[in-house]
Amino acid sequence: MSPDEWYKSLPIITRYYVTLSFLTTAACALEIITPFNVYYNSHLIFKKGEVWRLMTNFFFFGNLGLDFVFHMFFLVKYCKSLEEGSFRGRSADFLWMLLFGGALLTVLAPFVAIEFLGSSLTFMMVYVWGRRHQYVNLSFLGIFNFTAPYLPWVLLAFSVMLGSSPKVDLMGMVAGHAYYFLEDVYPRMTGRRPLKTPGFVQAMFPVEERIRPAADAGLQHFAAEELQQQPVNGVGQQEQLQQQAGPAAGVEERGGGRPHAD
Repeated sequence: MSPDEWYKSLPIITRYYVTLSFLTTAACALEIITPFNVYYNSHLIFKKGEVWRLMTNFFFFGNLGLDFVFHMFFLVKYCKSLEEGSFRGRSADFLWMLLFGGALLTVLAPFVAIEFLGSSLTFMMVYVWGRRHQYVNLSFLGIFNFTAPYLPWVLLAFSVMLGSSPKVDLMGMVAGHAYYFLEDVYPRMTGRRPLKTPGFVQAMFPVEERIRPAADAGLQHFAAEELQQQPVNGVGQQEQLQQQAGPAAGVEERGGGRPHAD
């Protein structure tokens, strides 16, 4: 696969995020702009009106080098895995997750003195991915094995061992756990979904939202016709036909099953 084919194969949210991150970091490396133009500063945002900093700080990942490649690897891997996995066909929901995480990190940033939040947002994706792939077995440098929910903790411990501050990773874990609880746990407990994607976000993906309900309605109509046309002998056969018709109308991959390891 050529680089162009690989780039075009990325799902839409992942492709835009990676592109903006590369362009922002490259622009700083080429001195077209400086990190001082994009970093998060609440005083400059709310007192000076430099509102672009609310977004640009998520796109800067340091100098172009090995550290940047490392961050891009994690960003592409877990952003793509989420968008093609548990958020498949739900780009609006995935974007809303990132907006929620970005907003929460923006609120927390002034209290921990972090100017660039891209790494924390990436760590949030790692946390959510781990929670939704709880049966995936991973290995750390071939030393020991663990399941996916422990991946953020392993990466945090490794970062601390290298002398890095744990603040960036911990903020990502807080944002990730907040989203996981409100989206995956709380609705099962109460039947309410507080993080339901608002209409203005869904309106950004009109083709996706139009195609899916139409396809679901078509499958349900087809299944209903099959039930009416074919004679059903006994309750067991009727239940079998209903089971065949039901999943086709709204298949959604969730983290509770046994996904195949990447």
